[in-house]
Formats: sequence, structure tokens, C-alpha cells
Amino acid sequence: MTTVGEFMTTRLVTMDGNDTLAAAAQEMRDSAIGDVVVTDGDNVVGIVTDRDITVRAVAEDRNPATTRLNEITSKDVVTVSQNDDAVAAADLMRTYAVRRLPVTEDGRLIGLVSMGDLAVEREPQSVLADISADDPNN
Repeated sequence: MTTVGEFMTTRLVTMDGNDTLAAAAQEMRDSAIGDVVVTDGDNVVGIVTDRDITVRAVAEDRNPATTRLNEITSKDVVTVSQNDDAVAAADLMRTYAVRRLPVTEDGRLIGLVSMGDLAVEREPQSVLADISADDPNN
């Protein structure tokens, strides 16, 4: 069995739900990532992606400088353990229609696993794996 911990990323960026969308977008740009994990103290309360900012905020004419992450975050976060089976993690992504799962241990965020990570691990010859393994182009 391949576990989530074998290929999760530990390069995480977390932000508070009261941070602005503009701050999150700048952090994503500067870190060459597509999401931030939204936390309240040590608790994972959501994930905001670059797509969320576009679809849930900009397209709705919300001001990125004043709109807070907790206003647009995906709230019902499904998490996995680093010891969980990778296939089970992929099934969770499919079931909940999500592309990323926070990895927690004793309620503490320790990593993130994405659909791209699973593709690289499970189907290294797939187009998604090829794109996911490439360096960012931004």
C-alpha cells in the first residue's frame, strides 16, 4: 500500500481567515503555488485556491483588498492522515469533488496532497502527472 505521507507536500502556506484575498494572491504568486490553507490558530478551517479568488470573488465583483479569505473559503474540509492509503485519498477527492486534501496528524496540519501528487505517484506517464511534475511557469 502506498501511503499519502510518501508523496504529500510539506511546503505549505497557511493564512488566517481574516487575511485579504489580495494578500493571499500575492502569497500564491510569491510562493509559486495555487492555494493557501486557511487556519484559525492550529485548526484547518478551509482552503482557498487561485480559482476560488477568481470565481468566488473577482467574478462576483468583490474587492480583493477588503474581502477576507473566510468569506470565500471552501469550509467543509476533508482531511487525511499521512498513513492513509493513496487510493483511498483519490477516492475521497472524487467523492467530494476536491483537488487537494490537507494532511493532519493529531489535528495539526503537516502536509497537503493534491490530485497532481496522486497522478505523479499513480500514473507517472499521464498528462496530469507530466504537468504536475513540471516547474511552475509563472
